[in-house]
Parts: sequence; C-alpha cells; structure tokens
Amino acid sequence: MSKVFEYYTQVGGAFGPSGREDGVREVIGALAGDFCDDIQTDALGNLICRKKGTAQDKKKILFAAHMDSIGIVATCIDEKGFIRFSQVGGLSWSDLINIPVRFANGIRGVISFEEKTPWREMSLSHLFLDIGAKDKKEAESMVCVGDFAVFEATPFIQNGVLVGPYLDNRIGCVALLLAMEQLPETVENDLYFVFTVQEEVGLRGAGPAAFAIQPDIGIAVDVTDTGDLPEQKYPMACYMGKGPTIKIMDSSVICSPEITAKLDALAQQLGIDSQHEILQFGGTDTAMLQKTALGALAGAVSIPTRYIHSPSEMCSERDVEGAAKLLAAFAVHA
Repeated sequence: MSKVFEYYTQVGGAFGPSGREDGVREVIGALAGDFCDDIQTDALGNLICRKKGTAQDKKKILFAAHMDSIGIVATCIDEKGFIRFSQVGGLSWSDLINIPVRFANGIRGVISFEEKTPWREMSLSHLFLDIGAKDKKEAESMVCVGDFAVFEATPFIQNGVLVGPYLDNRIGCVALLLAMEQLPETVENDLYFVFTVQEEVGLRGAGPAAFAIQPDIGIAVDVTDTGDLPEQKYPMACYMGKGPTIKIMDSSVICSPEITAKLDALAQQLGIDSQHEILQFGGTDTAMLQKTALGALAGAVSIPTRYIHSPSEMCSERDVEGAAKLLAAFAVHA
C-alpha cells in the first residue's frame, strides 16, 4: 500500500462533515504528532500544528488544508419514515441519486427521488433518504432531525489513480502530512500546519486561525477542477496526472505574484511537474489567509481532481506526492 493511499484511507474514512470534524481532527492529530513541536485546537475546532524555527529573523509561514467535507443534514421525517434533508456545503442533486450515506451513529441509508417529478424539474427538494424504517417512530429511533450524514463509498487505487469520497479535501490534508514528514529536524522559520474547519460552508475556520497566528506567508492546500474531460463546460489548462497546480487566482483571491514565482522556481529546481491554475468558479482558504489582520502574502498548491463533490472523486497519486514535495521545499526555502 502506498503512503498516499494509507494516509487517505485513515483521514478520508473519518466522519467529518462541516461543523462535525472531531473524528478527522483526532486522526490527523495522531498522525501529525511526530512531525511538530506542539498541537493545539482552537475554539472553532481548527487543528494547529507548529514546528518552531531557529532563526532570529524568522518568518511565520502558515499552511492550511481544510479537513471538513460536504454532507447532508436531516430536516424532517415523514409518517412513512422517509427523511428529507438539506445540504451541508455544495451538492448537486444529479450526484446523489441512489447514493448510500452514513450517519455518525453508523445508521446507513440510500438517497432516492420523487419518481413522478419530471427530470428537468428535479432539485434537491425532490430527494429523500430511505433508511429502511417501517414508519416515523422507527425512523426517529434511528435518526434525529439535525443529524449529519456523509457519503458511504469504498476508496480504491488503480494504476496510480486514487478514487473515493472526500478527496476534497482529505487528500489536501494527506499532502500536508506528507510534507510535514519530509521536513528536516530543524527549520529556520516558524511553520504552522493548520487543518481548518467549515471551509465548505464559507471558509469559516481559516480566518480566525490565521488572525490568531498572523502569518507573513499563507499557503492553502486544496483540490481543483481539471480541464481534461470530454465536452468540458469551460476550458481549463489543468490536467490530472501532470503535477500539482500553483494557483494564480480563483473567484475569491488573486495570489501574491512573489509566492507564485517562488513555487514555480522550486518546482523547476526540484524537477517537479507543475501547472498553473485559474479556477473560474469557487474559492479556497487562500482568500482568508491573504486578508487576515494587516494582510499576508498568499498562494496555493492544489491537487487536480475530477468529479469534485461526488462520492467518487478521482486524482493522481503522483500529483499528491509532487504537492507534498513542493510544500516541504517551500517550508524550508521560503
């Protein structure tokens, strides 16, 4: 088993929709303990791992990967025991038909749809969750209104390609863990590896964490769309398997040119294949890192990922390894 897949099965298998990241934080904290000097959890639930620098004029460099995932929350249980739900983060109804999900207590169910509704009129409001209950009373003994659920899917790796739920952004967390593992015993700068909460519902965790640390430089680690699928809706020069991407901009941030240039130079020096990323829709924690306190230089390294926010996301193991190597080099040479 590869190190990427080993870490992903542990981190990705933990229950952790936005606002309910405790299980993921526990797993990451156990894995990160050997690579840093201290670990703290703030009031929102962000996991902050610090490796102390030795230089007198040291900088503070913050690396952030969000550990929360999208999910659903039970909103109503009808008399027949079927559950209506709302989204936690961005979901498309077309990715959910006949998809199994799992609640924190282990109860599983299948998402289905109102069959009389014309396909062209379908929306999330026409979907429901079936947990096999015979009526409302039995359903309420299994699930409560307000309970969160996540995709239930078995990950696999094939020819260096990893497939599974919640690569967004557990694979970014894996890349950050691998980068921490590659660091030398002593470093010049203060390094903060922050695994943030509630990114999927509005970048809520990164801001307070960055404000507390007030870094000189902030680097977000996340996934990004690819432009390599048939009949892509919009062109994007980003391909799975051709290396991690160095973000230029997205809808929420324009990255600091000096950070982008430094990442480019390190990738070239180390022989890491990399790509430039311009994400036309969506954003990442990068924006919150850049806007903290009096502002910080900011950039991002992303993993090209297909089928984002579906139960079967896909990325290249090689891209994850390249991202980890690039992040570790930046931590040492920034």
